[in-house]
Amino acid sequence: MAQLFFKYGAMNSGKTIEILKVAHNYEEQNKPVVLMTSGLDTRDGVGKISSRIGLSSPAVPIFADTKIFDFIQGLDFKPYCILIDESQFLLKEHVLELARVVDELDIPVMAFGLKNDFRNEMFEGSKYLLLYADKLEELKTICWFCHKKATMNLHYINGRPVYEGDQVQIGGNEAYYPVCRKHYLHPQIPHNEE
Repeated sequence: MAQLFFKYGAMNSGKTIEILKVAHNYEEQNKPVVLMTSGLDTRDGVGKISSRIGLSSPAVPIFADTKIFDFIQGLDFKPYCILIDESQFLLKEHVLELARVVDELDIPVMAFGLKNDFRNEMFEGSKYLLLYADKLEELKTICWFCHKKATMNLHYINGRPVYEGDQVQIGGNEAYYPVCRKHYLHPQIPHNEE
C-alpha cells in the first residue's frame, strides 16, 4: 500500500543527496520514478535537483499553478515512486494532490524539505506535509557552531544573523547555517566581522 512520506531536516542534513540516492536505487532496478522540485529554486536552473557534493538530476518543476495529480495521472507509465525535493515551497493544494496520488493512484510519494524557515516559522508545504503524511522522518545534521543536533536554519547577510524578511530567500552555505536552538538564539559572529 502506497504512503506519503515527509523527510525533513535543517540545511545540510543530506535531503537532496538522499532523494538522488533513492532515485538511483529505483532506476538501477529499471523501476522508473518521477523527480520533481520547486520551480522557486533556481540556484542551478529551474527543474534541476543539485546536491552540495556535486550530484544532480533533471526534475519536473512545480509552480503555483502546477496540477501534480493531473500530471502524474497523465503519464504514459506508472511510476514506482514520486520524489519531490524542496517540498517546503509547495502549497497546501499541492500537498492535497500528493495525498490523492497516494490514495487514488496507489503510488508512493516521498517529499524532502525544510520544516522551518530562517525566521523559525513553518513553511506552508511543510505544515501540510506534517499534517497529511503517513510517515515522518527527520534527517539529522549537526550545528554549525557546536556538536548538538541542528533543528533550525540561521540566515546570514554580510556576516550578521538575519531574522526578518521574506520567507523565501534562496541560498546555500553562503547564506544559511544549520544550528541548534542555542546558536539560533545566540549566534556566533565571525571574528573578522566584529
